[in-house]
Amino acid sequence: MRSSDQQWNRVSPKYAWVDLLSNVLIAMLIGVGVGAVLVLRREEAMLIPLIVGGAVVLGFFVNGVLAFRRVRAIGYVLRADDLLFRRGIMFERVIAVPYGRLQLVDVTRGPLLRALGLAKLKFVTASIATGVNLPGLPLDEAEELRDRLVELAETRRSGL
Repeated sequence: MRSSDQQWNRVSPKYAWVDLLSNVLIAMLIGVGVGAVLVLRREEAMLIPLIVGGAVVLGFFVNGVLAFRRVRAIGYVLRADDLLFRRGIMFERVIAVPYGRLQLVDVTRGPLLRALGLAKLKFVTASIATGVNLPGLPLDEAEELRDRLVELAETRRSGL
């Protein structure tokens, strides 16, 4: 069965706020760095700060518009032998993680995720290329999925 025929489970729409705020904080740090460089250079021209400020505002706007779309593009499907994980808007990435290759399934929660009742599920396999982070799951769903994946992994160990 093709991945497009599957019923995709989505992450919580509240995760878009975490994504948005994280990107805004990174942009603010970059803006502070650029501002410090401009102040240290002591240039009298105001054109450069205006261009940088305009680019930052445009970046915030584009990021805000795309944050909610990026989160809607994240999903997963539990199939008979593997977990399919999907993310991406323009460049969609679909990863199949065989249950027998799972070595660790970890639930993590930072301060923003905790405040919204969300968690991130991290899957570790023997291959670096298949490390998957499934962000923005409600805590109960993340813990239930972790337990289910551990159970499936134990029944399907393949030569580890």
